Amino acid sequence: MAPSADHEGFDDGPVTATTTVVVVGAGPAGLMLACNLVRYGIDVIVLDDRPDKTSTGKADGMQPKTIETFKQLRLADSLLRTAARVYDIAFWESTPTTPMHRTARQTHYPAHLVGASDPYILLAHQGMLEDTLLDDISSRGVSIQRNSAFESSSRIPESSQLHITYTDLTTQTTRAIRADYLVGCDGARSKVRACIPDAPLEGEMTNASWGVLDGVIDTDFPDLWSKVAVRSHAAGSILWIPRERNMTRLYVELSATDGERVDKAMATPEYVMRRAREAMHPFQLRWRSVEWFGNYVVGQRVARHFCDSERRVFIAGDAGHCHSALAAQGANTSMHDSFNLAWKINLVSRGLAQPSLLATYEDERRKIANDLINFDVEHCKAFSQGDAALAKNFDDNIRFIAGVGAEYSPGLLTRVVAAVEEYPTHARPGALMIPAKVTRYIDANPVDIQLDIPMMGQFRIYLFVPDVVASMGFVDIVCARSGSQTALGQVSSAAAVSYQQRQRRQAESDAFITPDRYTAVSDLFTYALVTQSPKGGFEIADLPPMLHQSRWTLYLDDVDSPGCTAKWLGEVQNNQAGIVVVRPDGYIGAMARWENVQGDQAAQWVEEYFRGFL
Repeated sequence: MAPSADHEGFDDGPVTATTTVVVVGAGPAGLMLACNLVRYGIDVIVLDDRPDKTSTGKADGMQPKTIETFKQLRLADSLLRTAARVYDIAFWESTPTTPMHRTARQTHYPAHLVGASDPYILLAHQGMLEDTLLDDISSRGVSIQRNSAFESSSRIPESSQLHITYTDLTTQTTRAIRADYLVGCDGARSKVRACIPDAPLEGEMTNASWGVLDGVIDTDFPDLWSKVAVRSHAAGSILWIPRERNMTRLYVELSATDGERVDKAMATPEYVMRRAREAMHPFQLRWRSVEWFGNYVVGQRVARHFCDSERRVFIAGDAGHCHSALAAQGANTSMHDSFNLAWKINLVSRGLAQPSLLATYEDERRKIANDLINFDVEHCKAFSQGDAALAKNFDDNIRFIAGVGAEYSPGLLTRVVAAVEEYPTHARPGALMIPAKVTRYIDANPVDIQLDIPMMGQFRIYLFVPDVVASMGFVDIVCARSGSQTALGQVSSAAAVSYQQRQRRQAESDAFITPDRYTAVSDLFTYALVTQSPKGGFEIADLPPMLHQSRWTLYLDDVDSPGCTAKWLGEVQNNQAGIVVVRPDGYIGAMARWENVQGDQAAQWVEEYFRGFL
């Protein structure tokens, strides 16, 4: 039953647990949400109706932005060791008068279009991805409640909390949980979505059907280890994806046009293999083994709402948006839904942010979902139109496909103070940080600035000063206005109390991250300085006390040309300074430049940004 103001007949029943957040579904979206909440120190219970975790198949592609996110979480190492990487894409076709032949080959993520630090797709079955998140959650003392099927949610009378029921499938008993928030990561047939009034999936279901096979193939096809888009005049389209452990995934089109719906009984591994052989003629295909088979009908739909009006019940992932699997967007978009929501629940549940912050989740992620559906419609259409159309579709949408082009509109968290064309690069409010190399001052290590500070639910405030000596007055004023007696200082004090009462959950691996390097000033803000001054041009002792404490986030912009300053802010003169505010999810919240004499205006600008929601 949906939460509502009408509590007539409410039966609290036996409550077996109390928590802050209940997450329904232990797929990529649910586990990403739980992983972040657990790290933040937020109590969470994850319900999953399956008896065990995913072992094969399902989603398989991590886009460059998702790889970056896992690196920021310090969770990428095992996947980078074991997964396959795809850097290029080849296009093949046959016509009634020409046999199967390659028509083009191109770099999948060209540097001049994408600029990703990891310009490839990382391929591994969904279970490997889930294992990475499960291991991290487990290392912090939390486990998944399996064989637990969500049933209902209702508002507890005269309370802001929810009464959530589920069935223990092992004992066939009904149990209840009292919680502040409920998040449905339970797929396209989401039962949690039904708890949000007026939130149906809206859009189109097509007749386009695809069979998916994971297996080891013996073949004389020369591009087996590239991503390959095939257009056969005789048997439709095929998408080849290299996989871990010498496997290959084939997406095989089972219907030639939208007007032909394939009988589900025909969608068998044998039929899909036969159709693939027909399409790839004269190349030979023989399967040594098949690990997983799936079949899906393409639909492009988005839920009307991603949360209820009181922002207590949310949906993420496939519960909120459905589309084809051809561009490897599903798990990626789903996890970034959760990544967006987790830090907002953390701040609101701690009383550090206004409840209105949670409304930005629907605003931001529903916008991305609609962007994805619009892209997916054209992407599927391009597959049916041949190589030239498909290649153009990739070129036109490659930043979005990579994830780095998924951008938010102006809003509470995205302070746009200039027209888009006035921002010199892709770095602008609502966009992600641009990858850039810098030298860490304290140990002279070259680092990727977008990866160096671990994700711990904090905002990052970067001060860009080309010349430390010339900008010292500016830096002094901005730091002083963030001190203990200021508005930012007061919310930092509240955060310190909150994190002392509900501490971040630690794992043994955190000893190597050394989190206190980044929380020395505040649990809510990490301050960083980026300068083009040489290392010998200043000492840490020359800087304000706030930056003494932030010694691990002092950076020299002396590695690349153009450097980090130019990539983020364009040309900044020695008599100028810039500030970039980065949100806990890695998106730029606000950015601007000032003259060095405008320190007071800059400090007020920072304060006004945070006053909008903290």
